[in-house]
This record gives sequence, structure tokens and C-alpha cells, in this order.
Amino acid sequence: MIAGRLSLGRLRPLAAAAQPFARPVEPRRQFRTGKPRQRDLFQDLGKEIADFRTKLKEAHPGSDWNPLGISKGLPPERADIVIVGGGVIGWSIAFWLKMREPHREAIRVVVVERDIRYTKASTVLSVGGIRQQFSLPENIKMSQFSADFLRSINDYLGIFNEPPIDIQFNPSGYVFLASEEGAAVLEENVQIQRSEGAEVSLLSPAQLKKRFPWLNTDGVALASHGLENEGWFDPWTLLNALRRKAMSMGVYQSVGEVTSFSCASNELVTADGMPIRFSRITYAHVQMPDSIEHSTIECALVVNAAGAWSGSVAEMAGVGKGPPESLEGIELPVKPKKRYVYVWHCPDGPGLETPMLIDTTGAYFRREGIAGNYLGSLSPTEEEEPDTQDLEVDHEFFQEKIWPKLAHRVPAFESLKVKSSWAGYYDYNTFDQNPVIGRHPLVQNLYFATGFSGHGLQHSLAVGKCIAELILEGEYKTVDLGRFCFERIMKGNKILERNII
Repeated sequence: MIAGRLSLGRLRPLAAAAQPFARPVEPRRQFRTGKPRQRDLFQDLGKEIADFRTKLKEAHPGSDWNPLGISKGLPPERADIVIVGGGVIGWSIAFWLKMREPHREAIRVVVVERDIRYTKASTVLSVGGIRQQFSLPENIKMSQFSADFLRSINDYLGIFNEPPIDIQFNPSGYVFLASEEGAAVLEENVQIQRSEGAEVSLLSPAQLKKRFPWLNTDGVALASHGLENEGWFDPWTLLNALRRKAMSMGVYQSVGEVTSFSCASNELVTADGMPIRFSRITYAHVQMPDSIEHSTIECALVVNAAGAWSGSVAEMAGVGKGPPESLEGIELPVKPKKRYVYVWHCPDGPGLETPMLIDTTGAYFRREGIAGNYLGSLSPTEEEEPDTQDLEVDHEFFQEKIWPKLAHRVPAFESLKVKSSWAGYYDYNTFDQNPVIGRHPLVQNLYFATGFSGHGLQHSLAVGKCIAELILEGEYKTVDLGRFCFERIMKGNKILERNII
């Protein structure tokens, strides 16, 4: 029984007993008129402001000026979890957190994204590939999970009374070509992939030529071909589907940029006399776009899913800001790397069964549509790394570095014509080119999901679920991603993936 709770039903008989001689009162039928309607001044003011804004917009047709500078997407003052970065990984984490919450509205999740139009987002600027042909079992398992998810995407992300999601998946697979020097490694990789249940075949040069007659097999000693769960899809569709579903489940979207964190800390001294500072993020400060407005979110936990800019976000929380050679001085080794993608037309090029082909030189391409268009690129060497200050495309790079390799491998590409191009960012892990996933050991409520170095899109669905498991249940269940923890950077233990594109 709850103390202090009174029952009016029990009090009435006692009140009647206290007045034994009172005449009984005939029950009256109550006539309710309701409260007098009052004028809502704030509502009227809001309507007047809206009318004023409309008139100003009509007076300036074609302008994107926002009169009065009122920002949309203001975050709530408090949240359980703040996700920094609204790309496909950030929204995947938000979706899975809401999927696994014990009951509706049990967890308040906020996703903060500064580029709401996604003009520079790595997600929408990628080539949309998914493959199982990795050398690390964890990467293979994440791709398998993502492939199963995409196959049943409407069961997960479908919204009642809305059209079904068409991810535009093309199951043409990946083909990796290996020279004599790389054949042994390619064969070892395929054995690992098969042990994880992936359907991958090995092809000799003769088999390769028979399967793809348009291919020049000079210099090729061995090839591997993914037979299922490989190909490419539309990244923009996946991003929007995750975002819409997560928001329908109660996730808050905040348009703005996280500019700083407020932290609480304490210092402990080890048995060796070494001081170590532990901290927790208490507030995230968000700057609204094109506005002087600044919001503060009190939070219990922060997930850094800021992609190429996650290194800067980690610094705001004090990661890497300690004395050199100390644990606090170890930074998150994720930097932006600019990568080009070129689209060309070749009417006599490979047909509809063209896979995503990765040459022995590292150059790659795939078919784009059905009208003789293709897209592809090549990662530059360390000496050729382009400036990341903008997303300008170096067209000479294609002419001098990529086209000769393409024309050698596919003779029909000697007469190709470049139609368009774009540049995007890799969240490049300079330590070992593999992701950093999990909690920071010193900033105890800061989690990472970054550093994928080019394969974040295809692993986003699995990573989102795994991070949600780690946060809500304290351990990984779908795929054990413990090897990708931040501690490996502290210890200098590199995890190398041999199938990097």
C-alpha cells in the first residue's frame, strides 16, 4: 500500500455518519458549461509571425533567405543518448536502439547532423557496394548481416501506409583479380570467406575469360567471384529509409553542429604512481545552422559517428588532449581522405552481367544502369593524396592514372568518354584502416562507430545493431566486434584487412 494515498470513496460514509440529523439532499443533474474560451496570445502571435514570413518570402521569390532566422530541428534539453553524425551509421544506431528499447519512449535518442542536405556526406557519395570478400571474419559477418537485412528491408524499415522501399539492389557480385604475387593471399582469403559461409568461387585465367569474354586476362594468375549477397545498391534510399523509420519510432533529429562538450572528471593514481584522469560527458553543445541560436543537451551517453570528422569530435571530449606518451594523449586516428569517382560512357563496353571488378592495380569499376554507363576509380598513393579542404575533382588523375589501367584490362574502354564525376570523404583510420567500435576507456560514456576506411556503408546495419547491444545489454551478441576496440590503439595492436579497396 502506498503511504499517503487517500480514498475518497471511503471518506464519504464517514462524512455522512458525522451528520446523522442532516436532511438527505436530492441528487441534482449537473449542467456543465465548460471553461470560458480564452484567447491564446502566443498562438495568435505565432500565426502573425507565420503570415509575416510568408509575405516576406513572396516578396523575395527564388531566395533561400529565412526571415527572422528561426531554426528548425532544435534538440530537446535532455536526452539519454546523443548520436553525433546523421549518416547511415548514425541513423542505423538510432534505429536499433529504438528497436531494442524495453518499451516505447524508454530511451530518448537524439541524432545531430550539420549537413541535413547531405551534400558532403560520405554515405550518399559512395558507390554503394556490398561484398563478403574480406579477410577478417568480423568484416565478413557484418556484410552477411547487412545482406540479409537488405533482402528483408521492408520487414524492418517499412512504414504503414507508405510505398514499399526499393533499395535497387544489383546482385552482380564482386570479382577480385590477383597477379602471380597476390594469388596465394587471394586463395587464403577465399578459404576464410568460405569458412564463414560465403559463396565465393576461384577462377583460373581461362575460366575468367570464358565467364567474361570482354576481359583481358594478361597478368592475372587467379580471380575470386562472389556468387551471392554481393553487388551494389542505392545508398540514398537506405539512408532515408533508416532516418524515416527511426523518427517514426521517436528518435529526435537535430539540425546543427556539435561544437563542444562539457565534462565531469576525476583523477586516480595507479600503483606505479601514474595519475589517470577519467571523465564523463555531461552536456553536448549544438550550434544551429545559419543562426545565432545555440542549444545545450544534457545527456547520459554520446556516440561518435561523425565519420571523417570524428577525430575532431573526439578531441572535444578530451581524447588525445593529454600529455604526450600518456594514455590521455592517444588520439582517435581517424582523418578525412578525399576519393574521386568518375562516370563514363562506353557503348561497346561490358554487358548487363558486369560485376564490380577490382583489378590487380587496385583500379575498380562497375556498370551504372543499362545504357552503357560505368563508374569507378582508384585510390591514390600516399604521395598523391589530394587536399581535403574541398571536394573538387582532379580530372587529370583519371586521364593519367586510371584510364590506362582500365583500357588495359577492358580493351573496349579505350574509347570511353567521361560524363561526370564527384568526390567524397573516407573516414580513414590511419592506424590500421579498420573501424574503431565501442567505448573509450577513459571517457567512459563516449562510444565510437567510425574509421571504416571505405566500407562503412555496407557494414552500417550490423554496426548499428552491435552498438545498440553494447549500450543496452553490455555485450555484443550479433557479431563480436571486441577486436575493434579503442584499447588496441593504446596497445599498438594493428588489425589488418587484406582486401582494402
